[in-house]
Order: sequence, then C-alpha cells, then structure tokens
Amino acid sequence: MSEENMKKGEELRTNERSELTHKVQVVGWGLFFIWVGIAVLTKIEVGIGLLGVGIITLGMQAVRKYFNLKLEGFWVIVGLLFVVGGIWALFEPKVPLLPIVLIVAGLALIFSIFRGERPRGE
Repeated sequence: MSEENMKKGEELRTNERSELTHKVQVVGWGLFFIWVGIAVLTKIEVGIGLLGVGIITLGMQAVRKYFNLKLEGFWVIVGLLFVVGGIWALFEPKVPLLPIVLIVAGLALIFSIFRGERPRGE
C-alpha cells in the first residue's frame, strides 16, 4: 500500500470517528433535553431529576468508551456529582452536600501534589 493510500485511509477513519463523536454528543444532548422536559412536565422530585441527568451523563461516557472514543474525564466527574447530588436530595440528610464537595475537592488538590502532577502552564 502506498503512503498516499495510507494517509487517505487514516483521514477516512478520522472523519468517521469525528462523525461518530458528533452523533454521540447529539444523542446525549437530545436525551438530556427530553429528560428535563419530562421532569418539568411531571414535576418529579429534584433528587430524581438530578439522578436522571447523572445517569444520562455517565451513560454517554459509557457509549463513548464502547465505541473506543476518548473518555471525557470532566463529564464523568460531572455525571458522578449529579448522581451523588440526586441520591443526597432523595435521602435528605441533615448535613448539606456542598461543604462536603468543597472539602473533598480541596483534599484532592492537596493530595495531587504528592502524585507528582504539575499545574498546567508551567
């Protein structure tokens, strides 16, 4: 196979991957808007609404993983936060969630220096 044909094959795969990525994103946003619409129409509890958004967010990352697309760590964290927030709202504990999230985030930042991670831009 010539070098030119190999380049064309790589470009085709890159274009197919881009198309697939776009389709996955569109389906995810579509499901998100459908879920929010259903939640508003049926006036479901906030906890169930958050849980649904979290499941959709994590589900879309699972789909990306299934199709060998790059997993987006930011959206995995966001999805987990929605799921935790939804469960938290359903059980209505006496301790608010936000202070706990802030403490965990601060600890994660501090411990990240021990893992050898360097801040970006340096």
